[in-house]
Amino acid sequence: MKNRLVNIALLEPSDIVFEGLSNVFSKSKQYFKIFRAESLDEITSLSGNEKIDVAIINPSQIQNKTKEFSTTQKNLPDTCWVGLIYSLFDDELLSLFDKTIHITETPDKIIGVIDKLNDAESSNSASSGQGQLSDREIEVLKLLVAGLSNKEIADKLFISIHTVVSHRKNISQKTGIKSQSGLTIYAISNKIIRLEDYTD
Repeated sequence: MKNRLVNIALLEPSDIVFEGLSNVFSKSKQYFKIFRAESLDEITSLSGNEKIDVAIINPSQIQNKTKEFSTTQKNLPDTCWVGLIYSLFDDELLSLFDKTIHITETPDKIIGVIDKLNDAESSNSASSGQGQLSDREIEVLKLLVAGLSNKEIADKLFISIHTVVSHRKNISQKTGIKSQSGLTIYAISNKIIRLEDYTD
């Protein structure tokens, strides 16, 4: 983690808070690149150009958009979601985040939270190396085996076609299998699907 660039999207309407957090990250010994986002859609757009490792969001920005927030989280499964707290919020709303940080935390504590989240994400990625599919990739694989097209999978999982293509590419890289018949055999032999569910 120490030498790896961490891309952070910050969805915070206050210029002062944004500048303050940016300053905390810029003075850190870690490598952080901060992107300011005006909306959840903009975080998704940013992720098309850069992998967003962490998204820090003022919960007021998702208060009446929890469904949209859940969809964004599903579209960006490798992003860690952090709530930035400086007023009272409902526990149910805060439970949607992987972690929360309070505006009164020390810079070291804020950096520590981001480090821990990112280290956990990195080790999850490393342990899900060759042959180990993520939960989302398994969902995509099941639908592929069922014969659904990229568009049908995207509609069913509420993700973009681009994300489906990306998951398919990851599945092929991890399994070393490109054909649908090969992926079907892989899914059966790894108990991802049951043969009887696909036969009449």
